[in-house]
Amino acid sequence: MEKLKPDVVLKDFWRDNERFASLFNAVVFQGKEVIHPESLREVDTEVSNVIELKEYRETLEKSRDVVKKTAYGVDFVILGIESQMKTHYAMPLRVMLYDALGYWKEYQEISRSNRKAGDKMTVEEFLSALRKDDRLHPIISVVVYYGEDPWDGPLSLKDMIVDMPDEIADVFSDYRMNLTQVRESSKYDFSNEDVRTVFEISECIFAEKFDEIQKKYGNRDIKAELAIVIGTITESTHIINQAAEQKGGFINMCSALEKLEKRGIEQGIQRGIERGIEQGIEQGIKQERKEIIVQMLRKGMDQGLIKEITGVDEATIEELRKETLM
Repeated sequence: MEKLKPDVVLKDFWRDNERFASLFNAVVFQGKEVIHPESLREVDTEVSNVIELKEYRETLEKSRDVVKKTAYGVDFVILGIESQMKTHYAMPLRVMLYDALGYWKEYQEISRSNRKAGDKMTVEEFLSALRKDDRLHPIISVVVYYGEDPWDGPLSLKDMIVDMPDEIADVFSDYRMNLTQVRESSKYDFSNEDVRTVFEISECIFAEKFDEIQKKYGNRDIKAELAIVIGTITESTHIINQAAEQKGGFINMCSALEKLEKRGIEQGIQRGIERGIEQGIEQGIKQERKEIIVQMLRKGMDQGLIKEITGVDEATIEELRKETLM
């Protein structure tokens, strides 16, 4: 089958409003139902813009993974998801740029509308084309990290900055990103069953807790679509292929994992055999080198010269010299 692109699989998964809302409520709002699925509307992920400052002009082309708008009170909030399969050591800066471009985009829309209206403005309002009571709407971003290894990158802009004296650190404007790691997602309470299933099984696969998956999902089939997402997160083509064969149906994860676990054992045995052969060869080379050094010592060769020829350290040569004299 044609290889699936992880970014496409994950974007499709999060486009569902119930899954999207469940992620934000669990990760950002500590389980409180702040975001309601029925109020979510998908918006353009394109945040590219032209930045103009006096004579400076640059076009920044950026696109977010999934962005939605939700009504909150009488206004709205912009919510964005960024997916990461690997640690990105500039992620706080990247998220800050996405958010900043989002604010800049709204600012330009408001300023164009004000200029078009042609209403009288004060001198101060004319400078920015913003009226004194104009307001931007909040943007909240969540980074979802799917890697098996712990995230070892920065969590805020401050983490990317050199050590600062207290006087500088006190006035420095930090920018913190919201990060959730699939490998430790059990600490969250996801209201959506699809999100809970994908994160729970993926976390267990990373931790090799196949017994837990058997206990909870042994008698349950899950949607093939979810299995493809799990296979994408855990980088298992075996699970993806098993799910793809169902063509929109259901799959028993335990059966798929049994084959995956068996194949892992077989690969482990093969790696063990190969490692044993390599170690045997290496041991043979060491033994042959040892015999050569002994012959050199018996012929009275200088130990410094032996070290230069063989590359063996002085302590080992001295030990062999003592054995030769015994």
